[in-house]
Amino acid sequence: MAQQHTTSLRLRVRYRFDHLVSGGTTALIGWLALACLAVVVPASTVLVWSDRSAPTTLSGRLTAVWVSVGQTLKIGGAVGSPLHVLASVSLALVALLFVSTLVSLITTGINRRIMSLRLGHSTVLETRHTVVLGWSDQVFPVIGELVAANANQRRSAIAVLAPQDKVWMESEISTRVGDSGRTRIVCRNGSTTDPTELCRVSPRTAKAVLVLPPTGDGGDAHVVKTLLALDAAVPGSGEGDAVVVAAVRDSRNHVTARLAAGPAGHVLCVDDIVARLLVQTARQPGLSLVYSELLDFAGDEFYPADAGDLVGRPFGEALLSFATSCAVGLLHADGSVTLNPGREAVIGPADRIIVISRDDDTAVRTDAAALASLVEEEAIVSAGPGPAPAERLLLLGWNRRAPLVIEQLDQYVSPGTTLDVVALGGYAATYGARSVIAARSRLEVSLHTGDITDPLTLAKLDVPSYDGVIVIGETEHAAPDAPGAPLAAAPDPDPDPEGRADDRTLVTLLHLRAIGDAAQRELALTTEMSDDGNRLLAPARGGADFIVSGRLISLLMTQISESPYLAEVFEELFKAEGHEFHLKPAADYVRTGTEVSFATVVESARRRHACAVGYRLRAHSATAPDHGVRINPDKRHRIRFSEGDWVIVLAES
Repeated sequence: MAQQHTTSLRLRVRYRFDHLVSGGTTALIGWLALACLAVVVPASTVLVWSDRSAPTTLSGRLTAVWVSVGQTLKIGGAVGSPLHVLASVSLALVALLFVSTLVSLITTGINRRIMSLRLGHSTVLETRHTVVLGWSDQVFPVIGELVAANANQRRSAIAVLAPQDKVWMESEISTRVGDSGRTRIVCRNGSTTDPTELCRVSPRTAKAVLVLPPTGDGGDAHVVKTLLALDAAVPGSGEGDAVVVAAVRDSRNHVTARLAAGPAGHVLCVDDIVARLLVQTARQPGLSLVYSELLDFAGDEFYPADAGDLVGRPFGEALLSFATSCAVGLLHADGSVTLNPGREAVIGPADRIIVISRDDDTAVRTDAAALASLVEEEAIVSAGPGPAPAERLLLLGWNRRAPLVIEQLDQYVSPGTTLDVVALGGYAATYGARSVIAARSRLEVSLHTGDITDPLTLAKLDVPSYDGVIVIGETEHAAPDAPGAPLAAAPDPDPDPEGRADDRTLVTLLHLRAIGDAAQRELALTTEMSDDGNRLLAPARGGADFIVSGRLISLLMTQISESPYLAEVFEELFKAEGHEFHLKPAADYVRTGTEVSFATVVESARRRHACAVGYRLRAHSATAPDHGVRINPDKRHRIRFSEGDWVIVLAES
C-alpha cells in the first residue's frame, strides 16, 4: 500500500507539473517568479535576522531584507523614495530582459548549428578524398578496404553520403569497421539523387566516387539516377580526374548504367561477374581463395612497375626479373592492358609491367641471371596435359543469374559435359529454363523440379557421383508455365529476398555436408551467397569455395577506385575467351617428390605461354588462414610438390 501511495503521489505531482507547463509562457513566468520569491524572501529574512551587525529597528531590517532580495534577483535593491526604487527596479528588469534575450538568441543559434552539424548538412572541405554514395551492407567492406589501402598515406579521407542519420552512420561504421587509422571518415545526410545535396561531399575535388547499389528491386534504377545526378552536380564527372565506379545487379541494366556513367566511368555488373566466377571456381576448386587474396588490400595485389632496361626486350625475360613479384602483363601508354602477352612480345618504351606484389615498394628488379641460375632443367616436365574430360555437374537452385551460369558453362566445358538443374518452382523447371538451354552447343542440360532444402530430394540425386556442385540462392517465385497462362495471385513482396535465399542455401549446405559425410567423400562445392556474415555460418569444410556477391563487388570497386586500369584487368580475367587464373596439376609442370625452386616452376610455365603466380598444397587445403594457397612466393623459395598439388598460372582460357 505504501508503494502504491508513493507511486500515486508521484504521478499526481507529475500531472500537476504537466498542467502547469501547458498553461503557456505567461503562466510559466508567473509561477517561476512566485517560486523564486518563495525561496529568496525567507532566506534573505533569515540572513538579516541572524546577522549580528544588522539594524536593530524593524524598518531597518526590512530594508536590509529588500536589499538582499534585490541583489539576489539582480533587480538592484536600491533604497530611497518610492519613485527612485520603482525606477531602479524597472531599469534592472529591462536590463535583465535584454541580457536574457541576448543569451537566448546566442543559445538558439549555437543549438541550431549543432543540430545542423548533427544532421550532416554541412559541406565537406576535402581534396583528393574518396566519396561513397549510398548505404547498404557493402559500405562496410568498401570502407574497410579503403582504410587498408590508405594505411601508408599521411592524410586521407572518406566522405559518405546517404539518406541516413549522420550520427547513426558514424556509429555503425565505427562498430563494423573498427579503427580507421590515419583515414578520416566523414558522414553526411542527403539524397544521392539530388545534385544539390551531392555537393555536400565535394565530388568535384574527390579522387574517386563509388556508387553503391542499394538492396531491393529498385536498386539499379537508383544507381542510374545517382549517376545522372552526379553528372548534373559535376558536369563531365566521368571524364575528369575523379574515378567514377558503380555497380548494378541485373545485367539488363548494365548498358543503361554505363551510358549514365559516361565514357570514362566504370560500371560493374554483379550478375555477370558472379556467374563467371561461379563457373570458373566450379571447374577449378580453390580459385575463389586466389581471387580473395588478390582483391584484398591486405594481401598481394596488382601493381604497375617501371620496365627500366627491359624496354625492347621480350616479355618472357620479365618473368624471371622480379624475385619478390610475379609479372603478369603490360600496361600501355594509352591505358590499355595486355595480360600474359606471350614470352616473345616486346616491351614498348612507354609500357609498364603489371606485377603481383605485396606492396608497390616490393615490386623491384632483381638480377635476372641470378634467378635464371636457380632453374633446374632436370625437374621441368615437358609433356603437356591431356585433353579435358567431359564432366557431370549439378546446379542446385535458381535465380536471375542461373541463365548466365548455364551460358558461361557452355563456353568453358568440354563437349559431352552434362548439367542437371534442380530448382523450386515452375519458372525454373519449365518455360523460362527451356529458353535458356535452347542454344547450348557443348552442354547437355536436364531440368528437374524439386526443393533443394528437402533431404529426400537431395538423396535421390546421388550427389557424390557429380564432378562439381554449384549452389545458388533461390529468390524467384513460381511463375506460369508459358506465355499467356493465367496469372496467379502475386506473392507478398519479400523485404529481404537475398537474406531469405542465404537462409535456404545454409539449409542445403547442411544436408550436403551430411551426404558427404555418409559417403566418406569430400564434395566439390561452389556456393553463392549475398552476405559475408552468412558465409561464416555455413556448414562447410575449411577452404570451401564461396562466391559472396556483396563482398566481391565491394573489393572490385575499391581496387578500381585506387587503380582505374584494373577495370580492364578484371574484365579480361572474368570473360571466357580471355586470360584467366587456373589451378593446374603441379605434376604437369615439375617433377613431384623433388624439391625445386619456384623459379623452376615459373620457367616451366613460361615455356607453355603462361605466367606462374603461386601454388596450392592439398595437404594444407583445410588449414586456415590460407588453406594451402600461396600467392607470389619468392622465386628463390624451394618447395616439394606431391601428387594432387596445384600450380596457379595465368593462361589463356
